[in-house]
Amino acid sequence: MPSIPDRILVVEDDNRMAEAIVAGLRSNGYETTLARTGEEAFFLVHSTRPDLVLLDLTLPQRSGLEILAQIREQQLPLRVLILTSHNSVDDRVAGLTAGADDYLGKPFSFPELLARIASLLRRTPVAPHSASPEIADIHIDTKARIVSRSGVPIDLTSREYDLFLYLLEHRNQAVSREMLAKDVWRETSRFTPIDNVIDVQMTRLRRKVDDPFPVKLLHTLRGVGFILREPEQ
Repeated sequence: MPSIPDRILVVEDDNRMAEAIVAGLRSNGYETTLARTGEEAFFLVHSTRPDLVLLDLTLPQRSGLEILAQIREQQLPLRVLILTSHNSVDDRVAGLTAGADDYLGKPFSFPELLARIASLLRRTPVAPHSASPEIADIHIDTKARIVSRSGVPIDLTSREYDLFLYLLEHRNQAVSREMLAKDVWRETSRFTPIDNVIDVQMTRLRRKVDDPFPVKLLHTLRGVGFILREPEQ
């Protein structure tokens, strides 16, 4: 049975560039839809349910950052790659902080764009499940962003919550620091590692989630990363 092609929504108001991108993506097997305004993009995000959005920032009606904010606020399970001529360090920081998964400045190489798209689509989207995920005596309410263990609420910071939710959604799987940097910290093109930052956050998370309880769930895998799992019987 042939595989279902990944769906990409291109949000670009420059006609020549938009048509070139769409033609290139379709020739590489992607199911591609085009939006030329922010309003059209917002409608197509919900009607076509793309796997990835290529998002320009300067758009008629709604800006790209407005669209990105709405995507993240509604917790839609899709990747966003900003594709724009606004390519200063401050612009990139703003885009990644707003929730973009990657950021590519114009002009760009089309083979590089394809490589970045392929890399993003290989990742598992960070999105809460419809049901609250659980492991052992942990319960997490994804709507209220509340974590409890054995009925006891655990006071987590926003970053600690995002980190724990990611580990919970990947429970029983090894999670590397690189995965956490890309998918939780959104560091897609870092010049210096943030491994120390991740390790500090993991230590703080372990103190809250594991230390007060006899059964330990958060484990460090030497040379690999971390794993959330119940101990073997």
